[in-house]
Amino acid sequence: MKRLNYKHFIRKSHRYLGIFIGIQFLLWTLGGLYFSWTNINEIRGEDLMSEHHAIRADQNFISPKIVIDEIKQSKTVPEITKFQIIEILGEPFYEIKYESADKKTETVVAGALDGKIRPPISKDEAEKIAVHALKKPLNIRQTDYLTENLGGHHEYRERPLPAWAVTFDGGPTIYLSAQTGQIGAFRTNKWRLFDFLWMLHTMDFDGRDNINNYLLRGFSILGVITILSGFLLFFVSSKFLKKLFFKKRAESAD
Repeated sequence: MKRLNYKHFIRKSHRYLGIFIGIQFLLWTLGGLYFSWTNINEIRGEDLMSEHHAIRADQNFISPKIVIDEIKQSKTVPEITKFQIIEILGEPFYEIKYESADKKTETVVAGALDGKIRPPISKDEAEKIAVHALKKPLNIRQTDYLTENLGGHHEYRERPLPAWAVTFDGGPTIYLSAQTGQIGAFRTNKWRLFDFLWMLHTMDFDGRDNINNYLLRGFSILGVITILSGFLLFFVSSKFLKKLFFKKRAESAD
């Protein structure tokens, strides 16, 4: 009787755990299938993007010190945190990031040929940059200016702001920095499906990228318990193992 109750408890526990965990297991499996059967380059939109545009080296670049000295005339620059040459609409520029006196990160873009500080990217310029970034031309559906009010589920989350979002017919959206004109993200419908399945995979329904959340840990532990209960149920219900156990027990008794 006790043995039957023991087996009944294991079977019942395994059944209800299987129903509860099975839904999440199915979501994990569907996500895994999509991740493994799709081309990551297509998800990133690299098949739609044109090749990188290099900067010609035969131009007369001015010294970066001239730009830095000009910045110092109006602002305090304790230290420079980043310096690089970037390309905007075919022209070379210096992108200089520095930490201001109040510990805020500031960005200045200046012409690499004339040293003039460049104003932020306009809507018209953003659209030109986005169109130029595509391998094949697409019609622009809308262009939005993004500020600091993005939520954790936005597809441009945790990226530099402000930014321009240029959306084309068919769904692809190019996000580029309103300060530097550099493309920060390229989102397609394939990426959006990937992102949704990734959220279900990590079970981070707030920001989608925290794989150390307690919900995922809890379901992982329950998943292991479910599997172990299945193994245990097999061992206590296997006729073969019972015969083998009783046979060895009889041999040891003799």
